[in-house]
Amino acid sequence: MQLIHGPIHSVAPNAIRIDLKVDRLQLAKRRWRGVADDGQEFGFDLEHPLHDGSVFFAKDTDVYRIEQLPEPVIDVTLPSNPTSAARIGWLLGNLHFPVELHAGCLRVNDDPAVRQLLEREHILHELTEGTFHPISGAHSHAH
Repeated sequence: MQLIHGPIHSVAPNAIRIDLKVDRLQLAKRRWRGVADDGQEFGFDLEHPLHDGSVFFAKDTDVYRIEQLPEPVIDVTLPSNPTSAARIGWLLGNLHFPVELHAGCLRVNDDPAVRQLLEREHILHELTEGTFHPISGAHSHAH
């Protein structure tokens, strides 16, 4: 098993990519284990968590890369009216869930509380599956 301490920043452009698939919650950790698509095992002892797309190991003509697994999410359509869009942001912000911003929509975790809010307020949304990359620090909260 290879022990990984951080990402690799420069790799050969024609290297063969081998993915290590991992969910977002595991990826947020600094110490964990994983198995790449080719069966190679890795231990991670990181100063900072890796991210979707990070290259973390290279050998010969191969590079190993993190691939974040998709998860159930809700894409919330933002209206073009700035006041209505701000209201949706305020409503979701009061639930203290992390969000990801896209052009014309917010992506949030698929959670019963979010679903209930969106349905109660008649806010246009779509239940889907995708990778979720929340705004960094969005989950922080202090009183």
